[in-house]
Amino acid sequence: MAEILALSDAVARLVRDGDTVALEGFTHLIPHAAGQEIIRQRRRDLTLVRMTPDIVYDQLIGAGCARKLVFSWGGNPGVGSLHRFRDAVQNSWPVPLEIEEHSHAGMANRYVAGASGLPFAVLRGYTGTDLPEHTDTIKQITCPFTGERLAAVPALNPDVAIIHAQRADRAGNVQLWGLVGVQKEAVLAARRSLVTVEEIVDELTPVPGGMVLPGWAVTAVAEVPRGAHPSYAQGYYERDNEYYEYWDSIGRERDSFERWLDEKVFSVAETAGGSAVKEAAK
Repeated sequence: MAEILALSDAVARLVRDGDTVALEGFTHLIPHAAGQEIIRQRRRDLTLVRMTPDIVYDQLIGAGCARKLVFSWGGNPGVGSLHRFRDAVQNSWPVPLEIEEHSHAGMANRYVAGASGLPFAVLRGYTGTDLPEHTDTIKQITCPFTGERLAAVPALNPDVAIIHAQRADRAGNVQLWGLVGVQKEAVLAARRSLVTVEEIVDELTPVPGGMVLPGWAVTAVAEVPRGAHPSYAQGYYERDNEYYEYWDSIGRERDSFERWLDEKVFSVAETAGGSAVKEAAK
């Protein structure tokens, strides 16, 4: 059964220096509060994994938490570049950042292989791209039945997977619905997992299209209202588009980013109502 913890305690217990950490969520239910708590606890030398690293990873990279990024697309959605990501790759600031780039299909299949207990995934992909020339974790294999040439990618088994969801019950069963990505696969593939939720309830009410992660598959749950902000949580709040636009001005220069870290992350304690998350970029 998943243990119910405060966010700060969960991160302290589950995320360690040098870990491979996946924070997943696609447009919706992105675990921003957990990412900022990792920054606040000054974790270092992390390999960050995410299909679509956006501003939460820009923050982690700019804060010096990461040594490597495994991904398939990166940017500030609807706005432009991730300036802290770019600075780390181009100028090694604040620390050098190694990158490992895949396609969306490759990343998704890597999670599925990890969740399935398989050593690698096979797919028709990467044809016509130069990614195999630059990414050592893409190999060509021959199908033993048809002779077809296929791409193989190794399973992803993060040390820690972190996701956000709408609800959990007191036994640690997690319920999420709406636009989801590879959250389920990331949790099942990981050695440890943390799910932040909008609320903990006595009983999970069925929701059309809803998904339940059983408590036995989750290490810890933390109640963090607005923990996905500025992304959205269906049924709770909408996407904060102004935040994404404002982040471009914060992340563009080192000085403004460091001021944001000092004022909005390191000086702000976790709050039960999530106000630290809500105001983080304002």
